[in-house]
Amino acid sequence: MNSKEVEMAAARLQGNIHNVKVTSSKTFSAMSGCDLFLKCENRQKTGSFKVRGAFNKLAKLKEVGKTNEVIASSAGNHAQGVSYASSKLGMHATIVMPKSTPIAKVLATKGYGADVVLAGDNYDECYEEALRLQKEKKATFIHPFDDEDVIAGQGTIAYEICHDLPNVDMIVVPAGGGGLLAGISYYAKQINPRIKIVGVQAEGADAIVQSFQQKKHCSTKRVNTIADGIAVMNPGEKTVKLIQENVDEMVSVSDDEIAATILLLLEREKLVVEPAGASSLAAVLNHKMDVTAKRVVCVLSGGNIDVSFIHKVVEKGLVTRGRNIKFKTLMLDVPGSLEHFAHIVKEANANIIEVQYDRIQADLNLNETIIHVAVEVSSKEHGDALIKALKQKGYEITME
Repeated sequence: MNSKEVEMAAARLQGNIHNVKVTSSKTFSAMSGCDLFLKCENRQKTGSFKVRGAFNKLAKLKEVGKTNEVIASSAGNHAQGVSYASSKLGMHATIVMPKSTPIAKVLATKGYGADVVLAGDNYDECYEEALRLQKEKKATFIHPFDDEDVIAGQGTIAYEICHDLPNVDMIVVPAGGGGLLAGISYYAKQINPRIKIVGVQAEGADAIVQSFQQKKHCSTKRVNTIADGIAVMNPGEKTVKLIQENVDEMVSVSDDEIAATILLLLEREKLVVEPAGASSLAAVLNHKMDVTAKRVVCVLSGGNIDVSFIHKVVEKGLVTRGRNIKFKTLMLDVPGSLEHFAHIVKEANANIIEVQYDRIQADLNLNETIIHVAVEVSSKEHGDALIKALKQKGYEITME
């Protein structure tokens, strides 16, 4: 692969995907101490950067006359990218997805024109079924990341960043299988070796971080993270090699940090970003690398978050940022006790959102109860002030 391949991919994509411009963020610049910009691939066609690599791969196949069936295995963004690209290029795609795939993702993939086969209880089983169908249909398998044409397609993001912001100092990129990070780092370093490239993984899925540190290809036995888009146990051989050669630093972020960042993006920028896509900004806001006084672009890689999952992420983000607190306290089980407690909370300008009684603990007197309370506050400082006020009124508080 060379930089020309990335530029040719950009030409193929012209007019077939959205032109997502790099935008500055005063809010996040102030919070991070750098000149921060966002590359919002959550606003991309199909809601993710994945369409870039898929389209480039299929367009190259068509250029050489290979217009037969294509097949892919994916539970998410790659599925929609291949489906859209095949429809746009007049090719037919079959996407194998795990049986547990949310119906919204299945319908979205079908909506772009592909046939969907549900098989297996996890990605590995679904991948095996895709390989079986590939032989049966004599189809071309489209790998989600470990393919040079796919990597070149993802590298078009760096091509666009370098045009929109020629004086960029650092690009921060989410990493799962490594296709996005490999493509961006390769092209950016070819164009301007001065640009620093930082890859970000979830703490519970850090195979590339381990590979980078140990200077060899590593995989993990399990993954555990809310960032399903980068929850990859075995990254690509090609991608890891390119990352070793071109990436300056690899860092990881926790699920709590990701959730808090998703909430910030909703509140401050009115952006819906999936957990994997928010990991890059989470790394910057939590000072995982030195960005002081630099021009930094965070790639928000996708926005395909299940609506049913958003409230869980928001709740987790609220807890992490100290906006929701939960505690228990002993109270007399007599009329007026809860009213007295609630009045103190009201005077502190906090809002009770949940109350549970526990009257059956063995060490309780007959006229006592324990209440478990969830309270909404405006900040961690506000929560600390509420707890202090309750203690001053004689309540013993145990945080939960």
